[in-house]
Amino acid sequence: MIDADYVKTMARYNAWQNRSLYRAADRLQDAARRQDRGAFFGSIHATLCHVLWADRMWMSRFAGWERPEGGTRKSVEFVQDWQALTVARQEADAALLDWAVSMTDSRLSGDLTYRSSAAGREITKPRAQLVVHMFNHQTHHRGQVHAMLTAAGARPDETDLPFMPAD
Repeated sequence: MIDADYVKTMARYNAWQNRSLYRAADRLQDAARRQDRGAFFGSIHATLCHVLWADRMWMSRFAGWERPEGGTRKSVEFVQDWQALTVARQEADAALLDWAVSMTDSRLSGDLTYRSSAAGREITKPRAQLVVHMFNHQTHHRGQVHAMLTAAGARPDETDLPFMPAD
């Protein structure tokens, strides 16, 4: 399905896009970041909280990170302070990049079994498929944030993978 190079590329893409969105969001007033804009999780801030919460949840399964508190509904309140959220995102992205750099094809093989609070049961899926899901989930919600930022007058960077700067 995927290989270790895919994981490294997507971890770099994740960090690049998060820097762009947080930089654009930082130019807005806090009230504008928290304004309900009709997205699935409502606001820019809430959606970014959810993405960080979900990344930490997946990485608790993949790499033993500390499991975040609460479930999906509470994920929008994961980090209330904007500066603290920004720092937490940067730290998570750095750790995710470290994990990706250490990835090998053999570590992607096999199944992963985990307990899903959302589904209320244990789930077993191919590890590689779940890694793809984590990156896809990030991209999905970052797209929502990008649209909300654009509507608010902020201007994030390009999002297309071919435009990602070299290291």
